[in-house]
Amino acid sequence: PYVCAEWNYGGFPMWLHNLPGIQLRTDNAVFKEEMKIFTTKIVTMCKEAGLFAPQGGPIILAQIENEYGDVISSYGEAGNAYINWCAQMAVSQNVGIPWIMCKQSNAPSPIINTCNGYYCDDFKPNNPKSPKMFTENWIGWFQKWGEKRPHRTAEDSAFSVARFFQNGGVLQNYYMYHGGTNFGRTAGGPYIMTAYDYDAPLDEYGNLNQPKWGHLKKLHAAIKLGEKVLTINATITEKQYGDSVYLKTYANQATGEKFCFLSNAHNSKDAQVDLQQDGKYYVPAWSVSILQDCNKEVFNTAKVEAQTNVYVKKLATELGNTFTWTWTSEPVEDTLQGVGTFNASELLEQKAVTVGASDYLWYMTTVLINDTSTWKNSSLQVNTTGHVLHAYVNGQYIGTQWGTHDKLSFIYEKPISLKQGANIISLLSGTVGHAHYGAFFDMATTGIVGGPVKLIASSNTTTLDLSKSSWSYKVGLNGEAKKFYDPKFSSNGVQWNQVNNVGTGKPMTWYKTSFKTPEGTDPVVLDLIGLTKGEAWINGKSIGRYWPTMVADNNSCSDKCDYRGNYGADKCLSGCGEPSQRFYHVPRSFLNNDTNTNSNTLILFEEMGGNPINVCVKTITIGSICATVGYGKTLEIKCPDGKTFSQIAFASYGNPQGKCGSFQVGVWESSDSASVIENACIGKQSCSVNVTSSTFKINNQGGNDAQLSVQLLCDGSDPEIGRVQKVKNHEKLSLNESGPESEL
Repeated sequence: PYVCAEWNYGGFPMWLHNLPGIQLRTDNAVFKEEMKIFTTKIVTMCKEAGLFAPQGGPIILAQIENEYGDVISSYGEAGNAYINWCAQMAVSQNVGIPWIMCKQSNAPSPIINTCNGYYCDDFKPNNPKSPKMFTENWIGWFQKWGEKRPHRTAEDSAFSVARFFQNGGVLQNYYMYHGGTNFGRTAGGPYIMTAYDYDAPLDEYGNLNQPKWGHLKKLHAAIKLGEKVLTINATITEKQYGDSVYLKTYANQATGEKFCFLSNAHNSKDAQVDLQQDGKYYVPAWSVSILQDCNKEVFNTAKVEAQTNVYVKKLATELGNTFTWTWTSEPVEDTLQGVGTFNASELLEQKAVTVGASDYLWYMTTVLINDTSTWKNSSLQVNTTGHVLHAYVNGQYIGTQWGTHDKLSFIYEKPISLKQGANIISLLSGTVGHAHYGAFFDMATTGIVGGPVKLIASSNTTTLDLSKSSWSYKVGLNGEAKKFYDPKFSSNGVQWNQVNNVGTGKPMTWYKTSFKTPEGTDPVVLDLIGLTKGEAWINGKSIGRYWPTMVADNNSCSDKCDYRGNYGADKCLSGCGEPSQRFYHVPRSFLNNDTNTNSNTLILFEEMGGNPINVCVKTITIGSICATVGYGKTLEIKCPDGKTFSQIAFASYGNPQGKCGSFQVGVWESSDSASVIENACIGKQSCSVNVTSSTFKINNQGGNDAQLSVQLLCDGSDPEIGRVQKVKNHEKLSLNESGPESEL
C-alpha cells in the first residue's frame, strides 16, 4: 500500500497512525494485518475484473512495497523479517504473474528486485536468472513550494534508456510519463506543490512536452528495430574504442542478424569511431548511437530532431480579466473565545488529532493574569514543528509565520499586551502536506506538539510556560465544516459581501465569483497572482492548495543547460525569482458545459490576506513550434488538432545558430529557406521537408554539416490567414508571439 509518490503520508490513510500498537512498514502485527487486508482487496478486485495476464488482462507485473531498501537498515532485523513476510504474503495471492520489489537488493526469491533512479545501466538483479528491469526512470523531478523548476533534458533521458538496453535491460518504465496535479490536499512532502508536472513527456495538462516526447518516441522506434535480436538468446560481445567509448553487439548466430549500441559515456569529449566495413561514426559525448544491422545509424541520443513546442497561457478573452467578487470572513468567534471540542493538558501532535480531516488545528488556552505590571507588555513565544502558525490574543490577530521546505520548524515570537484577569490565546496551526518518505516518516511531527509555548515578561527575567496548561482543541475551519467551498451549501445562511477596500487584504477570508467555461478544448488554468496562501474550489471540487507568494531564490538558474554528465535535481534549473507555482490546473471535467453564462463557481479560502482582483482564467495553447534537423534527415512538424501553421518566424537552411526563441542566421544560408517552408507548411496542420541542398536549391555548401532550423506559429485555423515573415540576420525572436496578453 505504501506508494511514496510525493503523496500525503505516502498514500497511507491517516487513520492507521492512531491504531493502538501500530508501527508502519516493519515487522508489526497490527500493520501487517492491515496491509494484508488491503493487498488482498486490490488483488481480488483485479481478479474479478479479469485484469491479470493469465486471465487475458493487461497486468503483467505486480509490485509489493516500494523502495524499502533505502530505509531497511533503520529497522534492523525487523526490517528483514518484514520484507520476507511481504514476499510470502504477495506470492500467496496467486496472481499468476511475477512479483517485483524495487530498490530491494535482498528481495527474497521468487520476488524480482528492480532498479529505480536516473540511470540503471550498471544495475544487476540479485538473481542471475532474473530479468534486468528499470521500473522508475526519473524523467524529471518534483517541486516543492519555494523551489525552482527542475528540467531533465531529452538528450540525457534518451541516453539513460539507451544505455540500459545496451547493457542487457529488458523492461524500462518512466516515472512519470504523464505529469499531473495534486488536487485537494493530496500533496505530501511536506511542501510538495499542487502541480506535479515532473517535466514528463506528457505535461501536467496532457500536452506533448516537446522535444522530450518526440525524441523518446524516436528512440523507442529505433530500439524496436532490434527487438528480434535483443529478445532471443543472442551472442553478446563488447569492444572498447578509446576513452569511455564502447560497441555492444547483439548477434543471432542462426540468422546472422545483428544489432549494435555504440556509446560514448565521456561527459565532455566527442568521439570519431571507425568500424571499418561497418562505417565511420561521430558519437557526441554522453550519447548512444543505435546501429541497425550494426552498420547504419538510425538514432543518436544527443541529436534531437523532434520539434520543440512553446506553450503560452492566453487570457480567455470571452471571459475578460475582471471578475465580480464577493467575500465573507471565516467564522472564528468561537475559537477566539477559546471554545473547542475537547481539552487536554498538553500540546498534542497535529495529525494524530486531525487524522487528515483538515490542514488546520486550533490550539486554545486561557491565562489568568493578576500582576499586570509584569505581564502587560510581554511576548508570546511558540515553538512549532510546522508548518504555518496564525496567532490571536484576546480576539485580536497578532501575526502569522511559516517554515520553509528545508526548515519546517520555527519559533514564533511577538510582543503582546495582556490584561488583568482571563486572557485567551488562540493559535491556528496549518500543515502543508505530511511526510511521505524516509525511515519512520509516519512519526514525523507536525503542529505545536510539546511546544513549548511561553509568555515572556518584558524584563526577560520572568517566563510562564503554558505547555502543560489546559488546552482546548478544534479540528478544521468553521467554513470547511459548513462547506463554504461548495456552491450548493455556501449560500445557506452565509452573508456574502461585495468586494471593496474592506473586503481585500484580510486574512481568513473566503471569496466567491462565477465565470463562463472557456470555449474550445485547450487546457484551462487559474492565474492566482495577487493571492497569498490557501485553497481553491471549482464547482465544489478542490483544485488544490495555492501559494503564489512562495518565490524561488535567485541562485543557480542559467539559460545554459548542458545535457552531458550525470543528472541531478539541482541541474538545469529555471524559475529563479518567480513563484514556484502561479498557475493552477482546472480540468475541463470540473467545468460545466455552458459557455454562454457564468455557470461555474470559483471559491477561494485566502489564509493570509491576498487580493483576488487580478485572478483570471487562461487557456494553454501552442504559441510556436521549433525544430533543427541535420542534413539528409526529414523535418517533420505538426500543430495540434484544429490548428494550422500560420506564420514563419524563422527559417534557415545553412548553418543557423542559437536555439528556439533566439535563432540567428549563420555565416551562410539558402535564400530559398523561407519560401520552401512556406510552400510546404503554411496553412497545413503538419508538414515534412527533406533536408538536402537540392530541396533548398543551393549547391552542397557545408556538406553533411548543413542543417535546417525553423520556428513557426501554430495559431491559424484558416489557410488564408497564413503569412510569411523571415527573421533577418542576427535578429532574435521574442517567444511572446500571441499578443501582449500571452505569458509563457
